[in-house]
Amino acid sequence: MPFSELAHTRTGTGEPIVLIHGIGHRRQAFDPIVPILAKTHEVIAVDLAGFGTSPPYPKGIGYNMDNGVKNLVDNFRKWGVERPHVAGNSLGGALALELALRGHARSVTALSPAGFAGMAGRIRAMAVLIPIRLISFLPVFLLRFALSNEFMRRLSGMALYAHPERFTAAQVLDDAISMRGSKAFEPTLLKAPTYSYSGQPPVPTTIAWGEKDRVLPISQAETAKVRLPHAHHVRLTGCGHVPMSDDPQLVAKVILDTVLRAESRQAS
Repeated sequence: MPFSELAHTRTGTGEPIVLIHGIGHRRQAFDPIVPILAKTHEVIAVDLAGFGTSPPYPKGIGYNMDNGVKNLVDNFRKWGVERPHVAGNSLGGALALELALRGHARSVTALSPAGFAGMAGRIRAMAVLIPIRLISFLPVFLLRFALSNEFMRRLSGMALYAHPERFTAAQVLDDAISMRGSKAFEPTLLKAPTYSYSGQPPVPTTIAWGEKDRVLPISQAETAKVRLPHAHHVRLTGCGHVPMSDDPQLVAKVILDTVLRAESRQAS
């Protein structure tokens, strides 16, 4: 049985694509691209353990990559899914790469993945994410009042998105409340200073980076190119750290192009 049975949504038909969000976020981060992907594939958007509406791990189970991969794979089996295509953002991008490296994915698309920052970059990321977490604990009536103002919505989302103005007050409030309830946030963040990705996934792999990423700056894409010379590397023009809402068509195309490379290899 999985450590945590993960909340998820499934839509579409075809070979499955699993979408994995970043730290403090939830599966709704992928809402802008799900309808595009679902035209040709089954799409499974998942809440990681201790995020969104998924329960945390039982006491004594650590939030590290080994357990994250194991829990996802156990859930794949429970859902009747074997070696899906995977796409992830930030923490989800690192998990997607780890899944592929360990033989549990058919292809991988990593959007601004964690694991390629030096120590200064990891500290920078924590300095951006921790205030977002702290702000989420403000009383709901204060959050609702502040987010009713378009300028405040832009200000609150500028660290994560190039176009935070595209979100409604209700969406931003729901994200803040979800962030507040993320029981896995601190134990996951505490692992960040010690995690670095290494390895060569044996499947078609794309690393895509938002050029306006303020959490994991695009300079880290150069490190990814050195460590993963056989991967396909893409610059997401006009996109921030969470690029799915900044340019849904572009992000969906990048994922589907990677999936197509894997399906073509499978057919040959």
